[in-house]
Amino acid sequence: MDNLIEWDVKLFLYLNNLGTPKFDSFWLLITNEYYWIPTYVFIFLVIWEKYGWKKVFMIGASIGLMIVLTDTTSSIFKNWIQRPRPCRNPELDGLFRLVIEKCRGSYCYFSAHAANSFALATYLSILFYRNHKYAPILLFSWALLVSYSRIYVGVHFPLDILTGTFMGILTGWIFAKTLKYIL
Repeated sequence: MDNLIEWDVKLFLYLNNLGTPKFDSFWLLITNEYYWIPTYVFIFLVIWEKYGWKKVFMIGASIGLMIVLTDTTSSIFKNWIQRPRPCRNPELDGLFRLVIEKCRGSYCYFSAHAANSFALATYLSILFYRNHKYAPILLFSWALLVSYSRIYVGVHFPLDILTGTFMGILTGWIFAKTLKYIL
């Protein structure tokens, strides 16, 4: 386990230090969930166009419940594992670039950003694939960008992202299959 943690820290330091101030504003934009609101509105318009208003509410409620579940699961794991965020780890002071203004939260395992974005990407990919063959490529590219942004800005280790990715894909798949069964 110590070797895995050591590898994780080294990979984090390598990936984080690839960044340059020239790209910081781009990654800050990607990591901020509020900048994605127009994208979410567009997604709901596509859902409305495909399924109609009645099912939009059911799908919206399903997505909301899915995000609450991934977010809550991430919080439970963070408080259980209690692995300090890179920006809260005094052993790493001065070894990486902290791009984000404020380091929120004490613990990092596992990433709620990764879990939420991959849950949504998986869910919507299953929902849209028949009519929109390229949707999974766009959605998973978006989830990868959001997830990597957390390493770039200095708040998550790669294992946080990998675990969040796995949890998100699993949760998104379960919710999408359940919704398809209900519909």
